[in-house]
Amino acid sequence: METETEVQVNFGKSIIVPSVQELAKEPMSNIPPNYVRDDQDLSFLSSESSLPSVPVIDLERLVIEDSSNSELERLHSACKDWGFFQVVNHRVSTSLLEEFRTEIENFFRLPYEEKKKLWQQADNHEGFGQLFVVSEDQKLDWSDMFYVTTLPLNQRKNDLFEKLPPKLRNTLQAYSIEVKNLAMEILGHMAKSLKMDAEEMRELFSDGVQSMRMNYYPPCPEPDKAIGFTPHSDADALTILSQLTETEGLQIRKDGRWVPVKPLQNAFVVNIGDIMEVLVYSDLNTA
Repeated sequence: METETEVQVNFGKSIIVPSVQELAKEPMSNIPPNYVRDDQDLSFLSSESSLPSVPVIDLERLVIEDSSNSELERLHSACKDWGFFQVVNHRVSTSLLEEFRTEIENFFRLPYEEKKKLWQQADNHEGFGQLFVVSEDQKLDWSDMFYVTTLPLNQRKNDLFEKLPPKLRNTLQAYSIEVKNLAMEILGHMAKSLKMDAEEMRELFSDGVQSMRMNYYPPCPEPDKAIGFTPHSDADALTILSQLTETEGLQIRKDGRWVPVKPLQNAFVVNIGDIMEVLVYSDLNTA
């Protein structure tokens, strides 16, 4: 599941697509043509054994005076050179993470008839479905997505939010606040690493919109022909990603190679989005 802290991004309209989770329940040996990704290079994972590892940032060390300088340098390098890092020892409680993951798993187990009540509408990208589908013959991801705006409250689509199962709705509310606090803390540390005022950095995004995307990847009979999530960059300021399991799947492109992210227990993966890249790091990378 991904949480995005962003200046408002317009996703536009997306064509309604079938549920891949329901499709995967049907007996099949070949996936439908729309899911065969001959438009992409599917040899993602490099065969090299000496691939670099995605940086890991210890948030506790960033607030300890005698170690913060070295950890700030690591954070700065991760943002500038990678655009990705994993963050550990954050303040989001383990119990909240476990509860939220359980509710998401239950959410995707809902009967299809219940999910249909939450499906995307023709004039709205929020709900179950996929984003950026603009034509009937477009290639599709082998995944289902649920997308919802969570903060601020005046941007939330209450008619959709109120249809969520009560336990998920309550947990999502608590989780969204905790992740917003985490995002603001990370932004403050990023500012310090750039010799900027932390409060000024946070104010840049204080009015930003937080949205959440939950992805489900069903088993695929032809995994060598499909893609769970089309390679992309995120248009937001920060994406904070939490995996329900520690199964490897996420890969990032570094120096022309695809590097797998080995998820750490209860860690978040943080992605520096396009907005932050343009506002802050583009000049550093061209200097």
